[in-house]
Amino acid sequence: MDVTDVAPARQSPVGLVELARIPLRRWRLVLGTAAAVLVAVLVYLFVLPATYTATTAVVVRPVVTDPFSVPSGGADRAVNMTAESGIATSNEVIDKVAAITGRDTKDVADALEVEIPVGGQVMRFNYAAHTEQEAVNGANGAAQAYLDQRRGIYENQRAAVLKSYDETIAVVTAQRTTTQRSLPDRQSSDNPSPRTSALLDQLRALNDQLATLAEQRSKIGSADLSPGSITSAARTPVPSSRDAAPLILAAGLLGGLLLGGLVAFVRESLDRRLRTTAEAVSAIGAPLLGTVRWARSGQPDESDLRYLSLALARWVDGPQRGPLVLLSAGSDEGREQVTAGLAAILAGAGHEVRLGVTPESLDRIRPLMLDAQRRNPPTEPALTKLPRPRPAPSPTPAAAAGTPAAAVTPAAGGGDPEATAVIPAVRKPRPFPTSDAKNGGVYRSTTTEDKTQVIPAARTAPTTRTDGQELRIGSGTVRLVGLDAPPADGLTLLDAPPALHDERGVRAAREGRAVLVAARDRTRSARLVRLVERLRSVGVEPFGFVLTGEGRD
Repeated sequence: MDVTDVAPARQSPVGLVELARIPLRRWRLVLGTAAAVLVAVLVYLFVLPATYTATTAVVVRPVVTDPFSVPSGGADRAVNMTAESGIATSNEVIDKVAAITGRDTKDVADALEVEIPVGGQVMRFNYAAHTEQEAVNGANGAAQAYLDQRRGIYENQRAAVLKSYDETIAVVTAQRTTTQRSLPDRQSSDNPSPRTSALLDQLRALNDQLATLAEQRSKIGSADLSPGSITSAARTPVPSSRDAAPLILAAGLLGGLLLGGLVAFVRESLDRRLRTTAEAVSAIGAPLLGTVRWARSGQPDESDLRYLSLALARWVDGPQRGPLVLLSAGSDEGREQVTAGLAAILAGAGHEVRLGVTPESLDRIRPLMLDAQRRNPPTEPALTKLPRPRPAPSPTPAAAAGTPAAAVTPAAGGGDPEATAVIPAVRKPRPFPTSDAKNGGVYRSTTTEDKTQVIPAARTAPTTRTDGQELRIGSGTVRLVGLDAPPADGLTLLDAPPALHDERGVRAAREGRAVLVAARDRTRSARLVRLVERLRSVGVEPFGFVLTGEGRD
């Protein structure tokens, strides 16, 4: 079965380990948020002025005629605490506290807080200020102003009720006086007249009414109008916002970490990137060809590139069906480094590689190839030995007489038998080899001790050709050509530009095979899915993908 027919991987469930990896991956964001919260706490504690809060407790008493009686029901029913809270925060109380502390009425209203318990008669006045004395004066002044206000209200009510009773008693007293004057001066006590009996009954009724009014008035007059008392007055020292500084710092640090984790999760949900191989397989729908990690020098790991070349052996060593195009969604996945490293590995294995690049990426690819050539220098072919030449014929007397530089032999091809040919003399071998600068600085020996002649190795092809620059790496070559260069024999690798914005690589992939390059923790899943959809819409099925970055699987 072809590797391109592999179905997309199923989504794996997200466990606690994956959830814990999100804050760890975004540790800078978590620490930054925690540091910001901690700085805000430090500013609150040590830069902003401290806030002192004083508390005064007041017991609210109901208005009763008998101060020693216990009200029936609940205390909150005897006294309407909701109404008392309104009195405690009234404008009159705030104005008096503002006069005591010297602050604005709005600031006093913000600084004053009244606590009302449920089912009780104890009110607490909390006043916040920047100094201890102001806080104490504000809390005590608010409590006393409330009590004075409450007493004044009840005294005014009692005065109004007593005035009403006095007026009613005056009217009844006047009626009684009129009735008394209507009685005859002399009358028989045994047999009074009907008129006299009626006047006497009316007089008794008026006397009873006066007695009742007087009794009610006395009860009103004897009512206890004491609004309550201050049971716990505020005094120094009072608690401040800096008393629990260590606890506040610890809470700020913990809260900052929690907030940073929350921000990391939100950031992760808004900016989804590839984290695992399973996510990449699910997004691309093609098998993983290899994972390329980065060495400390910033270059791809050579062992990972070798394994990647083994994964591509079916395509590299099989019948060639067009170029092998490396595509990526963006320019930050390490595609150029992977392409250059893969070309160098294949050339080192003896392949003739044509590396197609764009003009804008040529300046970045060329240093990578030169560095690969430095790490894997070209290897020369084996030297060819020739058989030892036959010995020359014996020299003529004329030559033996003193001709050191030439030997005389019969002329080839017939002719004058007296004609002779001059043969160059063979020089003695040097004790050290010579250097051929044109052959890459490789030392070549011209002769051997057994006088076997060795010819120099064939010179390499020039570094520049009509179709690009050629570099020898190992036992193979890498020829840098343009992305749109005409096809030729040999293995062709194409470093395509970012495919989401440039379709030149996709056009070449229609005649060959496409290999996607994605970076872990860098490539966004949405962009990768969009790239795969565009490739399949034009008839390009990804052959596989390469995942770059640090491995965590």
